[in-house]
Amino acid sequence: MVFALKSSIMFFGKKVFAELFSNPVFLACIFSWFSAQFIKTIIGLFSGKIHSLKALAESLFWRTGGFPSSHTALVTTLATCVGFRSGVSSDVFMLSFCFLMVTIRDALGVRRASGLQAKKLNELGNELSDKKMISYKPIKEILGHRPMEVAFGAILGFFIGLGFAVL
Repeated sequence: MVFALKSSIMFFGKKVFAELFSNPVFLACIFSWFSAQFIKTIIGLFSGKIHSLKALAESLFWRTGGFPSSHTALVTTLATCVGFRSGVSSDVFMLSFCFLMVTIRDALGVRRASGLQAKKLNELGNELSDKKMISYKPIKEILGHRPMEVAFGAILGFFIGLGFAVL
């Protein structure tokens, strides 16, 4: 009985994994996110902001902020694919569209405000450190996005979603 349960879980896991990676919506979202991160990394290389292999890997896979917004690209691709596959009047499109709007609002609002606040904290911390009052290690400033970064992420995401939806 336990062996049968374990084998069915393993089979189920492999099946789900295979279905996930054959789903065009999932593939479009991953491609969109990776494309935005790749563009961000290329820009970082040409602007001289990437100086090591570790920084290159971080930029390609994890770094947030910058041009274009990979979060916006991903959720725009999701909404575009769902809209084409399920129709813009479907409940699942409304869910993906609301998710898109929350993500954009977060990128432009809350996360951007946090980034500006981090910049001010770094200025204050550096000033106090220069006066030998405290030792200060700067915190990450680029958390959110400028409107142009979000707009380009949305454009990139829309066209990638469109490409995957019509193929």
